[in-house]
Amino acid sequence: MNIQMVSDYFYRYGSIAIFVIVFLEYLNIPGLPSGIIMPSAGIWASKGSIGFGTVLLLSVAAGICGSWVLYCIGRWGGQLLLSKYIQKFPKHKAFLDQAIEKISTKGYIGLFLGKLLPMIRTIISIPAGAIKMNFLGYTIFSTLGILVWNLTLVGAGYLFGESVLQILG
Repeated sequence: MNIQMVSDYFYRYGSIAIFVIVFLEYLNIPGLPSGIIMPSAGIWASKGSIGFGTVLLLSVAAGICGSWVLYCIGRWGGQLLLSKYIQKFPKHKAFLDQAIEKISTKGYIGLFLGKLLPMIRTIISIPAGAIKMNFLGYTIFSTLGILVWNLTLVGAGYLFGESVLQILG
């Protein structure tokens, strides 16, 4: 998926597209990188089609919902799922081990920091569920991490995206 495809979805389907695409990205669906989705949403907001605050709110809500799904998957089938996931994607084992160690040793702060790291930020929800991290604490610190991540990328698209597109185009 490229910037043009994402932009077309935003123009065609409006704010619901932001929610759905970001939700899928937070489910770690391949082909939906946040480095394309979030700045594209920021660019769309900068053109006046939707407010920056609305884009940010939608993206954070979608990120939380996607993270909740992965948390629940981890909570009710985490150990089995993690072992099967590692068998299928052995290169991700180091990322998963790092995510589990972060939340096991640093708790909520580790979760927050994990939500700021590429790859780990989406996968960390499964180990958090698997170790049965308190759901309210999980939600609060995930929301904070998601907010920082999305604000950075959506904000970059809002502030710089159009000029970058002109240079590239």
